[in-house]
Amino acid sequence: MDKTKTSIQPVEWRDGRLCLLDQRRLPAETVWLTFDDANTVAHAIHDMVVRGAPAIGITAAYAVVLAARHAWNIAGVNWKQAMTAPIARLEASRPTAVNLKWALDKMSDLYLALPDEQAPEQQLLELAVQIHQSDIEANHQMGRLGAELIETGSQVMTHCNAGALATGGFGTALGVIRQGVAEGRIEHVHVNETRPWLQGARLTAWELLNEDIACSLNADVAAASLMASGRISWIIVGADRIAANGDVANKIGTYGLAILAKYHRIGFMVVAPTSTIDWQLSDGDLIPIEQRSPAEVTQLAEKQIAPEGIDAVNPAFDITPASLIDVIVTEAGVVRQPTVETMKALQNGRNM
Repeated sequence: MDKTKTSIQPVEWRDGRLCLLDQRRLPAETVWLTFDDANTVAHAIHDMVVRGAPAIGITAAYAVVLAARHAWNIAGVNWKQAMTAPIARLEASRPTAVNLKWALDKMSDLYLALPDEQAPEQQLLELAVQIHQSDIEANHQMGRLGAELIETGSQVMTHCNAGALATGGFGTALGVIRQGVAEGRIEHVHVNETRPWLQGARLTAWELLNEDIACSLNADVAAASLMASGRISWIIVGADRIAANGDVANKIGTYGLAILAKYHRIGFMVVAPTSTIDWQLSDGDLIPIEQRSPAEVTQLAEKQIAPEGIDAVNPAFDITPASLIDVIVTEAGVVRQPTVETMKALQNGRNM
C-alpha cells in the first residue's frame, strides 16, 4: 500500500447530509451516522462521535450548511437571525479545539455577507468543501516537512490519535509518520494507549495496522521506560490549540511526554495546521481546558472499574510549554525552538 495515501475519511457529505464515522465504536465496529440537523451535530461533537481539532472544524463547517438550510426553510428572508442559536451551540460543543471556532468564523463571515433574499446553502456548502479539501492538502504538506527532519531507520512514539480520523484525511502527526514510513525514515511506531478514552489503542493502532505500518501498543506508564531504552528518536503529536508563543494544548498526557523527552534528549515534534494557532492568546495559561465526565475515568467500555462513589479529575487536555518543544510543523513552515519571535515569523511568512 502507498503509505502517502489513506482511504480513511471520518467526515463526508453525501446526498445533502453530513455523515460521520462513529469513532466511539472503533475498532470493533465501523458505523456511519447521518445528520441533517446542526444541533444534533453539536451533540455528536461533544460526545466524541468525531474528534481531533481539524476534523471537528470540518464537521462544524458542514453543520453550518445544515443550519442555513433549516433557517431558510423556517424563516425565509429572516434566515440570518435563525442562525444565531445553532452557531452558539456548535461553538460550545468542544471549547479547547480552536479549529472549531476558526471554521465557524469563516462560515459566519460568508453567510453574513450573503443577501437576505438569497438561499444560502450552496455557497456555504462550497466553502465547507473548500475547508475540507484544504485540510487534506495541508496534512500532506506537513507530512513532507515533518518527515524531512527524521533520520532513516528511526523509531518514533505518538500519543492519542492525530491521524486521518482526526482530520479531513491523512493526518497531522500520523501524516508525518505515514510520509516518514513511505520514505524509509521510520521503521517502527510506538503507540501510547492514551487513557482514559484510549484513542491510541482504539484508533491510532487501527489506522496503522490497516496500512501495514510496523507498530506496537504500550501502556502510557511505559513511555519513560521505552525512552530510556534508547530506541526512540522522536515523539510526534498533534495539537488542539497553539498559543502565540508556541505553548501547545494537546491530549492529556502530552505534557508529561514532553518532560520525559527533554530528560532523555529525544526530539519532540508538534504537527498542526495554522488554523490550530490562536494568535489572540499570548500563552498557554489562557487556553480553556475542557473538563469531561468523571465516568470516563471510573468506567471502561461503560463497565465500572473503580469503586462506586469515587470522584475523578478528567481534564481532556494539558498544556505543553514551548520551551519543551523542539519543532512545530505547519503547512506554512517549520518553527524550530518556538518562541514569541519564531512564531511571529511564521505568522508573517518569514523563514523560521
